[in-house]
Amino acid sequence: MTASLRLSVPDLGDPAQRQAFFEVAAAAAEEDGADAFNEQARLDLDAGRRSPVVATATGDAADGRVVAAGAVGRGELDLVVDPLFRGLGFGEAVLEGMLASAAGSLTAWSHGAHPAAARLAERFGFVPVRRLLHLTAPVPPASSAPGPWPISAPYSIEAFRPGADDEEWVALNARIFSSHPEQGSLTVDDLRDRIEEPWFDADDLLVLRDGDGRMVGYDWLKVEDDAGEIYVLGVDPELAGQGLGRSLLRAGFARLADRGVSTAGLYVEGDNEPALALYRSAGFVDHTVDIRYRRDRTA
Repeated sequence: MTASLRLSVPDLGDPAQRQAFFEVAAAAAEEDGADAFNEQARLDLDAGRRSPVVATATGDAADGRVVAAGAVGRGELDLVVDPLFRGLGFGEAVLEGMLASAAGSLTAWSHGAHPAAARLAERFGFVPVRRLLHLTAPVPPASSAPGPWPISAPYSIEAFRPGADDEEWVALNARIFSSHPEQGSLTVDDLRDRIEEPWFDADDLLVLRDGDGRMVGYDWLKVEDDAGEIYVLGVDPELAGQGLGRSLLRAGFARLADRGVSTAGLYVEGDNEPALALYRSAGFVDHTVDIRYRRDRTA
């Protein structure tokens, strides 16, 4: 095949351009078993916090077709090549073009730890800095007495109240994930972006409160297309070691079972030994691995 590429910035507000952009990601996800654009990337693209890029092939059979899609901004870069056009040097050419206008340090995810991504990373000076594990487990059958979920006094578990609980949740989340580069930096606006997502259900965000009514933990569930996920779970660091995370996990399983979900997934840092011990003891096993790469530049 003899073809050249033209990089451009699509208008994702235009239905045709949006479809062409995300069709590349959909084709790759079907081939690879992992979505090249995670939730945060998609939210950033829709909010204009990252810029989309498409590569259109000119010449030969691919003439006029979008063969690669990417996103760049906020120190992040994402790139995916249509599986039909891999092995032709398109990924390298598009990445080189994107990097030409991306100054400073950059990070990039390889969802599913794709070997081609590892080769591109090495070629352009990106080094692996994080491993994110995707674990899955069967959901135990629903009990005969669904929620409210039992937990020892003085603690209680209840559903999140949008609007009333927003600021308290964000403050607690920041304490729990103070060392996490993404989760710990969520703002009230970020929370509300997720609340506006079609999959959000306030009853799926289980809030743990102490005897004074203070929010001290949560288990946020995500159910979409009959797939269940422990979206994020955390307990105030001051209360670590009391079994509260396990109680929240059990409550989350019960809620997922009530909703008819048979398998749950979650993401956890590969070096988070306490969380891994909890999840593995609950039956979670490895499913896929995501690798985050970083390239440092001073200009």
